Amino acid sequence: MLVYEYPPKIVGGLGTYAAEITRKFVLLGHDVTVFTMNDDQGTLPTRELLRGIEIHRPVHIDVSDSLPDVVAEDVRKWGRGIKFFSKILMYNYLSASKLINELVRNEDFKFDMVVAHDWLSVIAGITIRKELGIPLAFHVHSNERGRTLGNGSGVVSSIENRGGQMADIVITVSYAMQDELIQAGFPAEKIRVCYNGVDPKKYSPDRVGQKRIREIKSKYGITNDDTMILFVGRLVWIKGVDKLIRAMPQVLQKIPKAKLVIVGLGDMRDYLEGLVRNLHLKDSVKFRFEFIPEEERIAHYAACDVAAYPSLYEPFGIVTLEAMSMEKPVVVGAAGTSGMREIVSISGPDQCGFHINPNDPSDIAWGIVSAIEDADKRIQLGRNGRKRVLELFSWEAAAKSTIERYSELVTQKKVEDSSI
Repeated sequence: MLVYEYPPKIVGGLGTYAAEITRKFVLLGHDVTVFTMNDDQGTLPTRELLRGIEIHRPVHIDVSDSLPDVVAEDVRKWGRGIKFFSKILMYNYLSASKLINELVRNEDFKFDMVVAHDWLSVIAGITIRKELGIPLAFHVHSNERGRTLGNGSGVVSSIENRGGQMADIVITVSYAMQDELIQAGFPAEKIRVCYNGVDPKKYSPDRVGQKRIREIKSKYGITNDDTMILFVGRLVWIKGVDKLIRAMPQVLQKIPKAKLVIVGLGDMRDYLEGLVRNLHLKDSVKFRFEFIPEEERIAHYAACDVAAYPSLYEPFGIVTLEAMSMEKPVVVGAAGTSGMREIVSISGPDQCGFHINPNDPSDIAWGIVSAIEDADKRIQLGRNGRKRVLELFSWEAAAKSTIERYSELVTQKKVEDSSI
């Protein structure tokens, strides 16, 4: 498996996914080798065995000074970002070379297939597929056009599309994302949907006591009489955090003691702080500008009354599952490419939250107020959410579904080889 993020280097949902799914693969009896990024200083082990998973982290070198002469104008315009592109290229080429030349040709490793996650790793996947003649599964968790709402890099889009054409199977995280990939030119017959998951044992309300909940609330000056609204994630435009803040005046009209807690990092920090000042919401909106450890994130879910994720683009949304698993109602963006539409049931006896238009602060406010104004309903929505997670969205279910797709691919390859 080739994946840009892997413990202890986790930035977002991809790292969480990779850690959980590989652990389940091993528990299901499969051998897993991971190639991932080292840190910027190259201080992480370049090879180690962890929980039955062999992990390789090549140490990259900075070739960014030579790239302007050999890359497209698109990448040259990245400015300092060209160093990131340099790291990605080196990670891919070093990983492919080490797997092919050292593990397979020198150490006699045998691989049934290669798995690459997103454009960040698919260059290596394509190379390994060609050199070793093994099938390639390309996981697409999001694509460049959607992530940037049409303003992204043509080079990155080309890498993604090349991966889609060269891969033997393309696995994505929702039917909404499947539709987007087909529109982008990916071969429809190659695409399969496998949902992500969450660990309901880890994300369980029973694991967090009242003392810990009080500690979390006290960090933000929140009392037991207040209503806590939680957002956890990257502070970037597509997450809709600015619209969430703009919704707060209307929320406060109905729920005067509502408090919004925003936890995360991103390039919108200064803008969001200014927005809170301009709207005179300093007492009602609290920031914590950092990526908090998982156990603390779980405690935040336990402390909140509702989780709000008004993303403009969200192919899946693991944070939604985390909140649901913690028995919290969820308010999620449902416009454009939104896997959260498929996660969150909004009607009937299984309702666990509300879909909103992430571009409309009034609609966001409606969803939040609807989720929390009736205490009994709020509790029932939370219980329904955890029930839905247990039935459909555990990591074990995600792993089994993914292995089924891999097995189909490997079996097909063996049949083709035997007929030659």
